[in-house]
Amino acid sequence: MKIISAIIIILATVLIIFNATKINFNAPLEGDNTVALITILAGLCAIILMLILRISKRIEDKVKNKK
Repeated sequence: MKIISAIIIILATVLIIFNATKINFNAPLEGDNTVALITILAGLCAIILMLILRISKRIEDKVKNKK
């Protein structure tokens, strides 16, 4: 599970970086810039979800080890 979440985090980061280069900062909400902004937001959501999953698995392991 750690490997899969790490791969997803890396792919999301690459996607964010790629789309950040496609944004025209003079008009960020026009044309293809909107798609790039939405994709950046989706990548950030994926990273946050993977981090939440990792933390919850870590908590689950600690609870199992206490019993």
